[in-house]
Amino acid sequence: MPKRSTKGKVTPLRQQRDFNQMARAVVEHVARISFWQAGLPAGTGQGRGIAFARYKNMAAYAAVVAEVEVEESVRLLRVWCAADAGLVINPDGAINQLEGGVIHAASWALREGVRLDGAGISSRDWESYPVLRFSEVPEVLVELVDPAADRPCLGVGEASGGPTVAAIANAVAHALGTRLRDLPLTRERVMAALLRA
Repeated sequence: MPKRSTKGKVTPLRQQRDFNQMARAVVEHVARISFWQAGLPAGTGQGRGIAFARYKNMAAYAAVVAEVEVEESVRLLRVWCAADAGLVINPDGAINQLEGGVIHAASWALREGVRLDGAGISSRDWESYPVLRFSEVPEVLVELVDPAADRPCLGVGEASGGPTVAAIANAVAHALGTRLRDLPLTRERVMAALLRA
């Protein structure tokens, strides 16, 4: 096989190093803006969770911290999101996209779920398919990490969805001292977990 020059090209090792630096930067950034404290006691009814993902392994990097209060049901209090999307042409648009993704993912995590009965799908309208209400939308803070970077633009699209659901689930596990394994994180599932604990 002929020897190929890598001069001026991105090598796999450099790509991995850049990934690790960008991933670390968004996690550290969200920890800083949320005043993250490791080692807080679990099972107190209040919890925080953190999660990270790179959207489709080729787009924006996003890290999310969620803060919840859990009694009989989950109350999402605040969400912080830090994202690195390379060079961002429209920072306000990117922030709005990420914030919308956080709110949509919160609805997935806490409310949305197709209901089934003996005849099949029973959730066929907005009355029987619950979504997050405006009164349940948490305070959301989104910040971009190095949006003027001299790097390629990365798609920001749905980058905040996955880590938001994971951060909420981690926060609920921290609050309860036990992990719920099914979504959405409904009152019924919280109560069942509390009875098992």
